[in-house]
Amino acid sequence: MKETFVVHTNFIADSDALLQWLKDFDAKGEYVVKGERNSIKKYKVEGAFVNAKKFKTPNIFQSLVYQFLRKSKARRSFEYAEKLIHLGIHTPFPVAYYERFVFGLKESFYISQHLEYDFDFRVLNHNPKWPNRKEILEQMATFTFQLHERNINFMDHSPGNTLIIEKDKGDYEFYLIDLNRIRFEKMNFHQRMKNFRRLWLSKTMINIMAPIYAKLYGTTEAETYTLMTFYSRKFQRKVNSKKMRKRKKRIFNM
Repeated sequence: MKETFVVHTNFIADSDALLQWLKDFDAKGEYVVKGERNSIKKYKVEGAFVNAKKFKTPNIFQSLVYQFLRKSKARRSFEYAEKLIHLGIHTPFPVAYYERFVFGLKESFYISQHLEYDFDFRVLNHNPKWPNRKEILEQMATFTFQLHERNINFMDHSPGNTLIIEKDKGDYEFYLIDLNRIRFEKMNFHQRMKNFRRLWLSKTMINIMAPIYAKLYGTTEAETYTLMTFYSRKFQRKVNSKKMRKRKKRIFNM
């Protein structure tokens, strides 16, 4: 058996307590998310709360890939968080990651500081009358432009993966989570517009965000609106079609 436990220098003094918690993960801590794939728990260490995300154990083939060919999701989350902060992008502060290998990856965790946030981007999808919705969407467009300018292709740029804090009235901070799928690469205009697709934007939301991005990037509003709409609708049709096939399959098998 091989174990890897890497702790940020800011939390070296808490190493033993953090590792012990991971060993007793099922018994200690408060569930934030308890899913079939991944689980997240909140735990207090030396007066401060941290969150640990336990990743689903991969199949045999994937587990060997993670041991010998590719970094685990836990390790990527930790390293990408460090890089995002270095680039000036907000994310819950990385604390540690843990991996356990037995003929492949058997268990992995990513620990970050617990973040008290006000809401996530999903509320803007579901609540057209959310307070200051227009201002938040405009600032989200600016935030996404900043990601792209810093060569950050956040491939899980979806509504649940951006946490939002209201600093002052009309001023918002955006924090990225679920970081294991990021590419640090220069993006052309089509790639940038495609990166908006998972946000599940309505026509109204695109009408608000496209002019902001167009002004920052130096393209026309019409071109930005057209491409943002094209990639958004293409993604939405794909997801809806997949849901419809699953629904028909369930009905057929009843």
